[in-house]
Amino acid sequence: MTLSNDTQVLLIDDDQHVLNSCQHLLQLAGYKTRACLDPYDALEELHADWSGVILTDIYMPTMNGMELIDRVKMISPHLPIITITGHGDIEMAVEAMQKGAIDYLEKPLKPKKLLALLEKVINERKKRVEQWQIIENKLPEQLLGNSPEIEELRSHIKLLATADRDALIQGESGTGRYTTATLLHQYSPRGKHPIVIKNGDSMPSIQELEATLEEAKQGSLIIQNPASMPIEVQRFLSHFLLNQERSGKRGVKLIAIFGECPENELKEHRLLPELFYFLSQVRFTIPPLRFHKEDIIPLFHHFLRNSCALLGKPKPKIDKAYLDTLKRHQWPGNIRELKSVAELYAIGIVKLSGADRIQPIEQMTSPLDDLVEQYEKQLIEDALYLYAGRINEVSDYLKIQRKKLYLRMKKYNLDKDNYKVR
Repeated sequence: MTLSNDTQVLLIDDDQHVLNSCQHLLQLAGYKTRACLDPYDALEELHADWSGVILTDIYMPTMNGMELIDRVKMISPHLPIITITGHGDIEMAVEAMQKGAIDYLEKPLKPKKLLALLEKVINERKKRVEQWQIIENKLPEQLLGNSPEIEELRSHIKLLATADRDALIQGESGTGRYTTATLLHQYSPRGKHPIVIKNGDSMPSIQELEATLEEAKQGSLIIQNPASMPIEVQRFLSHFLLNQERSGKRGVKLIAIFGECPENELKEHRLLPELFYFLSQVRFTIPPLRFHKEDIIPLFHHFLRNSCALLGKPKPKIDKAYLDTLKRHQWPGNIRELKSVAELYAIGIVKLSGADRIQPIEQMTSPLDDLVEQYEKQLIEDALYLYAGRINEVSDYLKIQRKKLYLRMKKYNLDKDNYKVR
């Protein structure tokens, strides 16, 4: 049996009389409840997307409240738990809250206090579950892939984006680290506030870090490689995070991005241990593309389709042998490299084919010199469309100096302003 979202309160107590009286009170107040004498039965019914609240005794012979909290948090770290404790057991109730319970009530239960607390917690839980459903529907369009690795990553983003927590993202370049960081901001309570992205080495002083924190106020700050900041700057940031945690007033959500294992930075004394402690409480590891190869072909088709739509071209045919080549490639540049290969394919440049080649022209309808010029013009024009007339990016993409690119554009009467997004 699985709890449905019609059930608002899950009651757990080994005393049948207590269960009956509490269930009767809640039903009179209009709540739909499920009562369990055995905590193990309750755990079998729980699932991460349930929108209710758990009300449990802290003393039970088969499983105490502390163990129950641990097991519930393994199902979902966000399931709200209210513990019931006897008079004089406040210390244990506080320990339960440190483990993840959101509040406690003393026996004998006071109906007015119980009902007020349940109304508040259930409304908050319902809103969070509704937000998760929105995120779950949108994420597959923003974080592409159907592999178990990507499904798991989307699940973690869904659960943690709504929690106002700092995070550490670890992964190789091109895997989607910045996409993940942006989604954590976008779907957080700070989504309408600023998102500021900085490299650690761009903040060599405390004054520059303070200015950046002010810029990101009420929003999120993404720092690439915090270990490249001087130790005194890292120490200031650690104190800033500690003060936020102690005061309960979080002015900035911090998301740190590491390319290598941050533990290596610790060993080399480049990363301050206390800063690592704050960041590593929520941690994402983004898998390289070679670890989820089943996503390669769907991603290639997606990027190719988008590029062709941007260029106003039909999607070209792809040989099965070429798709096999894509699957065998190790993708050191990860998804970014795959996207680049798909964009080049859209304009007729086939990469990873043993030797890079241009797709053949099926029929010679003009002299060779004219065909070469037509093709060169088309390549430049396609790249201008692709990058909306941004010459630096076009130059990098075509691997040609800006001066030479301008000369070719002049030769073919191509004006970058005609390709800008309007």
